[in-house]
Amino acid sequence: MATVDLVLPHHRYTIRIAPGLLSELGSLAREVAPHDRAALIVDDKITDSHGPVVEASLKSADYNPLVTTMTSGEDHKNLSTVQSLYHKLLDERLERKSPVVALGGGIVGDTGGFVAASYLRGVPFIQCPTTLLAMVDASVGGKVGVNMPQGKNLIGAFHQPVLVVIDTDTLKTLPKRDFICGLAECVKHGLIRDPELFDWIDTNIQPILDLDSGALVELVERNVRIKAAVVMEDEKEAGVRAHLNFGHTFAHAIEAGTEYGRYRHGEAVSLGMIAAARLAVTAGRCESSAADRLVSLLKKTGLPTSANDLPANDKLMSIMQSDKKVADGKVRLVLPDKLGAVSIVGDTPDDAVAKAWDSLRG
Repeated sequence: MATVDLVLPHHRYTIRIAPGLLSELGSLAREVAPHDRAALIVDDKITDSHGPVVEASLKSADYNPLVTTMTSGEDHKNLSTVQSLYHKLLDERLERKSPVVALGGGIVGDTGGFVAASYLRGVPFIQCPTTLLAMVDASVGGKVGVNMPQGKNLIGAFHQPVLVVIDTDTLKTLPKRDFICGLAECVKHGLIRDPELFDWIDTNIQPILDLDSGALVELVERNVRIKAAVVMEDEKEAGVRAHLNFGHTFAHAIEAGTEYGRYRHGEAVSLGMIAAARLAVTAGRCESSAADRLVSLLKKTGLPTSANDLPANDKLMSIMQSDKKVADGKVRLVLPDKLGAVSIVGDTPDDAVAKAWDSLRG
């Protein structure tokens, strides 16, 4: 088992990573959130495959779990779903010490986490991510929330989990497209902070795509360590944590502009990173070789590197203006300086952003 400790001034928790770990969830949860009740929110896609394992593990540790499913998909990550979950927890009279366990991808984790943050003003939260994207990004760091029609994650909170349990065997049951989407965040971590990780992914892409158990544990652990280090430096995104948004302002505009139905999050992030990198090259901030290496690696993963079906630039740029990272009316973008280093830029001309969008339509 690999473990990563995330230590903050007010809170600490352990991220545990190993094959087959979901069967041990109950005993692990008992160490950090002992109570007779628990709420288990399960992604509807894995109700039959992984839900029974976790439910049985909780029962074996003397929990009486309320088990409920949530329909995955960005269009269900909203306040309507949150309200429905509130009603279920209230009807079952779950208490302040009753942990909420989110089992599934990032959508279930973000939504379940927001429920945990706000139900009775906050209850213990346990993340059990079953997708690569959720393992290396959404499950670590305590950012929880839901979408609004105006954009992604505009309603939310910081609510750190008490435990993160990552069973890498769940990656072997993921649809291939979902697994590949998670690689976008892994590549992002390498580009913004760790060129050695970037090179390692490039060298080991085939065993990663072949779902080699050793490669998967190393991939997840290395990425979780990066995410945890950033969160420990800057929990509430006042500085360096904003670097994790590399490519995401473009990506969120792509997702919202296509009504969350055409591109998965990882696919949008792939395109967003390329747009941001090309913008940095055009602005003279970054050598073209870094952007070229990024495109090359993303192609190897199977992620999209161009898109001819994007909305018009004016629509995309209007959505960017609604992004939660806008400050003083200006879109703040994370742009690469070189492989392994990025900066936050808040004065990018609109015509330069438009050219970046156009570059994706090749």
